[in-house]
Amino acid sequence: MKKVIIDDTMQQGTYYLNEAMGANFDPDFKPELSPKELLALGLFRGKYMTDCRSEFPEDWFDHAKLSPARKDISLNYYQGDASQPLKVWQANGWINPIDPRGWFQWYCRYYYGRRVPDEDRRQIKRWKAMVRYIGAIKKNCDKMDQSCRQKQRQALLHWAYDSRKL
Repeated sequence: MKKVIIDDTMQQGTYYLNEAMGANFDPDFKPELSPKELLALGLFRGKYMTDCRSEFPEDWFDHAKLSPARKDISLNYYQGDASQPLKVWQANGWINPIDPRGWFQWYCRYYYGRRVPDEDRRQIKRWKAMVRYIGAIKKNCDKMDQSCRQKQRQALLHWAYDSRKL
């Protein structure tokens, strides 16, 4: 098991990788995009993960659209805001202290190889609930019309669904 050191503005500590990167996912969890692909497409207004690069493989950030100084909506793939402030996530109980940045941080760590069974089940259940946006896009948009429901499409990207295929 590889030990990973966390040292960023929101968290310090360690965890261990129990699985090979990108492998042995829960059978109910089928993300369509890797963290590296998501970072290159553009999400969270470029601000997410700008201070925790050392935790993850360097190549994840080769083409990442990041903005360390400030949030930049133009860096989002659909150039719209599909995020809520972290304090909203905290108030709703969606944040577990082991992943203080939320679902995407959990996904990055899961993809990297960390497993925390109870938290994994909780986050996979939340991921599966995002399918409602897929239904809305299919119902209301012409196939492959990327201009339709861009906020929902961006939200799906945040959750590793490839909305470009809808």
